[in-house]
Amino acid sequence: MIINLFFTFLKIGMFSIGGGYAIIPLIQEQVVFKQGWITEKVFTDIITISQMTPGPLAVNTSTFVGMQVAGIEGAISATVGCIISGIIISIFLYEFFKKYRNSKFVFEILNGLKASSLGLIISAGFTIILLTFFGSSNYYTTNIFKNIDIVAVILFCCSLYCLRKYKIGPILMMVLSGLFGLIVYL
Repeated sequence: MIINLFFTFLKIGMFSIGGGYAIIPLIQEQVVFKQGWITEKVFTDIITISQMTPGPLAVNTSTFVGMQVAGIEGAISATVGCIISGIIISIFLYEFFKKYRNSKFVFEILNGLKASSLGLIISAGFTIILLTFFGSSNYYTTNIFKNIDIVAVILFCCSLYCLRKYKIGPILMMVLSGLFGLIVYL
């Protein structure tokens, strides 16, 4: 299991172009759907906790998934697997971009990667919305609206409004939302 965690997150880390939010669909595909290590509900909880924890989202998520699946050894294995490919690739890319930074070819590749990364980030946001509001990311289900969490929808709308209108900081918003959730969901 430890070795499997390492190689799964090594593969995820290798293809996680676009940062933390872009990696969410990749992690979900591997740990929820392919490996079946955790449920969608647990995955959503892990993403929520990972966003509140200091550090990169991808590293935090891999650590929490590893911990959930195989304890401390799993957390270490998944985290090392997630970051090691990024370190190695960054070293090679640094040298490559240093040499070819003025190349139109490289510029066009980066433009393509930006667009793809945006798609991954939007996909991750869509997945989180489905899991938060409906309890499932399977939007092909005909009765998806049967399980809508009205409180989560209202809290989302209020949070978005306060963040945009009153410029409330994200930390204060998370604390207030957590307190609201504690009161409402208890």
